[in-house]
Amino acid sequence: MPLSRRDFTARTVIAGAAVALTGTVGALATAPGALAAEDGADRDGQGRPCEPGYGPLVPDPAGILALPAGFRYRVITHSGVTRLESGETTPSHHDGTAAFEGHRGVTLLVNNHELRGRRENWARPVPLAEGLVYDPAAAGGCTVVEVRRGGEVAEWVGIAGTSTNCAGGATPWHTWLTCEENSDLAGKNGMTKDHGYVFEVDPHDRRANRDPQPVKAFGRYDHEAVVIDPRHGHAYLTEDASGPNGLFYRWTPPRGFRHGRGRLRTLAADAGVLQAAKCTDSSGRFVDDLSRATRIGTVYGVDWVDVPDRDARTVPVRKQFADSAVTRGRKLEGMWWADAGAYFVSSYAREESPGAAHDGQVWFYDPKRRTIRLTVLIGVNADPSADGGYDGPDNITVSPYGGLVIAEDGSGLQHLFGATASGRTYPLARNELNIGSAEEPEYSEFAGVCFSPDGRTLYASLQDPGIMLAITGPWRRAH
Repeated sequence: MPLSRRDFTARTVIAGAAVALTGTVGALATAPGALAAEDGADRDGQGRPCEPGYGPLVPDPAGILALPAGFRYRVITHSGVTRLESGETTPSHHDGTAAFEGHRGVTLLVNNHELRGRRENWARPVPLAEGLVYDPAAAGGCTVVEVRRGGEVAEWVGIAGTSTNCAGGATPWHTWLTCEENSDLAGKNGMTKDHGYVFEVDPHDRRANRDPQPVKAFGRYDHEAVVIDPRHGHAYLTEDASGPNGLFYRWTPPRGFRHGRGRLRTLAADAGVLQAAKCTDSSGRFVDDLSRATRIGTVYGVDWVDVPDRDARTVPVRKQFADSAVTRGRKLEGMWWADAGAYFVSSYAREESPGAAHDGQVWFYDPKRRTIRLTVLIGVNADPSADGGYDGPDNITVSPYGGLVIAEDGSGLQHLFGATASGRTYPLARNELNIGSAEEPEYSEFAGVCFSPDGRTLYASLQDPGIMLAITGPWRRAH
């Protein structure tokens, strides 16, 4: 049922009372029409204003990761250096990751490897472990990393033969959904099977991962991330694509379907209903692209439009809609379920988007009110090579200490940064591993940001060459 203007107004008033997570005042000022949150919301124990976060970043003598004083890191896996149980070295290009609690103090991490195209194009593809291969021609997949209480690390293949495993999402039943950000059909670019799907990987039971099967009900397109509403069972999915820009999707399970480990692979290809978001503003006017929003706290009502052909063998899903039928967004990236809704990222907007240019948005979808609210807005970063600003948010997680932690995939310097509940950003880490030259430095994006189940360790990866890091220190609420 479409959202009426009366419904929208009532829900906007309620949503407007929610906490806003905004960019820095300086960054926001660069976005046309953007408004920063009022300053002074962060206070110490005596009610005095204070800076958010954990202080300035301290350069790393080892040249890998700058962190605030009192924090430290440990290398967990390193492509080409650490080894799998089967003897091969760790695959390259780490991406989306989630952490799960294992037995006897073990932490289990499922780590995507964003490797596109044929295996022979990559020095360190995901090994073709027996029984765990979808398409033997494809280079990507996931590894499972076991971090034991004593510090020992083991790693093995969770799935192989998939393509461009970018983000994904953890399920309420403690498995990982890995997303292919590539939709090559069999016969294209050397592939022997169709790609563009979501696959489930169980970190607890290796046998459950045998004979990988795509969840075709979620559609075939350039998937980025997915989350599951634990109450209603809906899946929400993002699409990282352009020409035209990608879409925000919802999948509704068929009547009587109950989620659980391994059950998604039992679904028929046309099971449930896959839909794309169509947004309207408070006046009932259609919003064609998320870049139209230039103010923190902007709220749009959301209706859902059925996808005509979810397997998209002739026309990509995002091209099956008239421009007036759905709301698009550039580089719809990471997503995380928290606060009874889904946080999701639009990484930037430039000439491919009809609204205002920006260097990052984070939206919050409230399924109860059927609204999205702009919670982070980063203005155009005029000098990404200088420290102090951010651009290109990608993977995202919600911190057990409040607010968000965001992985940067932009130009120039690359950071992990936080956004507090009162609306200010602060640095958590800076990548200091120069993979370019002294004359033209280059720093890989951060990816795979997530906390351990006990909240004591923040895991993140440097995608190139592929290094997973465990960050510990004096965590506390960052104001």
